Amino acid sequence: MNHNEATIAALATHPGMAAIAVIRICGPLAFDVVEKVFRPAGGKVLKDAVGYSILFGKLHDSGKVIDEVLLSIFRAPHSYTGDDTLEISCHGSVFIQQEILQLLYRNGAEPALPGAFTLRAFLNGKMDLSQAEAVADLIASGNQTSHALAMQQLRGGFSTRIKKLREDLLNFLALIELELDFSTEDVEFADRSTLETLVKHILDVIERLRDSYAMGNVLKNGIPVAIVGMPNAGKSTLLNALLNEERAIVSDIAGTTRDTVEDEVVLDGFGFRFIDTAGLRETSDTIERIGIERSRKSIREAALVLYVFEPETWRNGSAKSELERIVQEVSDHAKVLCVLNKCDVVGSAILHELPGNSFSISAKEGRGLDALQSALVSFAKAGSEQNDLLVSNARHYTALGKAADSLHAVLRGLELRISGDLLSRDLRDALDALSEITGEVDNEEVLGTIFGKFCIGK
Repeated sequence: MNHNEATIAALATHPGMAAIAVIRICGPLAFDVVEKVFRPAGGKVLKDAVGYSILFGKLHDSGKVIDEVLLSIFRAPHSYTGDDTLEISCHGSVFIQQEILQLLYRNGAEPALPGAFTLRAFLNGKMDLSQAEAVADLIASGNQTSHALAMQQLRGGFSTRIKKLREDLLNFLALIELELDFSTEDVEFADRSTLETLVKHILDVIERLRDSYAMGNVLKNGIPVAIVGMPNAGKSTLLNALLNEERAIVSDIAGTTRDTVEDEVVLDGFGFRFIDTAGLRETSDTIERIGIERSRKSIREAALVLYVFEPETWRNGSAKSELERIVQEVSDHAKVLCVLNKCDVVGSAILHELPGNSFSISAKEGRGLDALQSALVSFAKAGSEQNDLLVSNARHYTALGKAADSLHAVLRGLELRISGDLLSRDLRDALDALSEITGEVDNEEVLGTIFGKFCIGK
């Protein structure tokens, strides 16, 4: 299917009433469609307008003026999509927006599907597939860190790395396949020891990129922080203090929180998803038991765990036993911080008895929260700086895994001295996996899945 045949139009700004709205139209007939309904001021002619210029004029429908608008002009190939593109800046009335869209549709344009404009940019070579995905991430970025990750990918840092790996593999694949053309001559163009060194180097790069996904994904979507502990330890009070609002119900009655309560906050440019959980204890209450099971699940899925406890439970050993269990439950990439609460009542005399990564706070009075928040930010910064390039896209993570599997197969083949045709097959599988990331290898189903997640108008 040729995605560039139709001339498409859609609202590029958020639907709803606003001061202004922007309607984007692009395709081979973009100028023809708009010329039918747009009258430039001063007797100017639309088709004579140069790219990167703006015209003021009126939109007409059968002699009736719809609106006074500004028309931004982008001529192919110097546009976002690579096609002729026009953007109509109109007044932001919902009625006006719909009138203009219907006017364009009646005069030859078609409604744009989600992601249709960025899909054209990809198909026209304005960006590769990973950069196109970064556009959606950039739109969805809700904090400084997710914005930085999206911008890094949009600028092509990840694509450049992947293309260099592909180029190195492709050069060796060409030599091996050349050998196949001279199979009767028993010649070897591709030095096997050099190939082994190259594959090990590429594997190291790929596996470091793949391993960075654990942190890249949480930085992109908000670092999940589970607030756990025994009943009445002050977990809900801590959540409210961190959010600076009364988000969770606080009560002296043990077991008040029976389900997870979640909310987000940005600290120093990093997004954190705080999850208040049901108190950890043995109980016969069916509903509370379900809540505790969800608490355990939050512990396993969190990047950070704040274990909140009171001095008395530490002294009697119950908090220490629970902490040991939590440390066993967290994922390999997670970190546990011990939070001694209610220091306003009993002070912090036992703090020296606690393990590292321990903090003394009063969630009720707001004391000690600055140090705890600084520790959260330090964790996020350390994760963001552990790799010069972080993978945050699940599709890229999967493709890197497939490439790594194929390259491990190449190493096993070199060790077993298998024939060049079998090495060639594994090398091609690795190349195809890397190509899926940037879009050198694609299909309609993959493109439909990716661009279907975009908003209409982008």
